[in-house]
Amino acid sequence: MAETTAFELVSPERLLVSKDVEMVVVPGAEGYFGVLPRHAPMISTLMAGVIDIHHGGKVDEQIFIAGGFAEVTESRCTVLAEEAIAVAEIDLAATEASIAGLKDEVKAASDSQQQADIDAQIAILEAKAAARRQSN
Repeated sequence: MAETTAFELVSPERLLVSKDVEMVVVPGAEGYFGVLPRHAPMISTLMAGVIDIHHGGKVDEQIFIAGGFAEVTESRCTVLAEEAIAVAEIDLAATEASIAGLKDEVKAASDSQQQADIDAQIAILEAKAAARRQSN
C-alpha cells in the first residue's frame, strides 16, 4: 500500500474533504504544486483553480477553489478555500451567464476600483468555467 498524507479542505461553510491521499496537487499563487507524504513544511496563498486529489495511482477527485491558503506539514495538507465546489457539480451554463452579466456590469462601472473588483470576479468565474470544460 502506498504511503499517504492527510488532506483537509475547508470552506467558510463546512469541512468538505478530510481523508488520507497519496498526493494532492494544489493551485498555488506561483503555480501548481504537489504535496506528497513527508513534504517540506510551507504555507502558500492559492489562486482560483482545481485541486487534484490522487489515490490509487490516479486522480480520484477534482475540486475547484476560488482561492485561499494552504498549510503543508510533513504529514498533512490543509486548504482553507474562499469557495469550493466539485468540478463535476459546476453548472457551466449558469457560470457563463454570470460572466456575461459581469462583463455588462464592468462597462457601467463608475470607478477603477469597482471595475477591478468586477474583473477579479470575472477571472474566478472564467477559471471555474475552464475547469468544468476540461473535465468533460
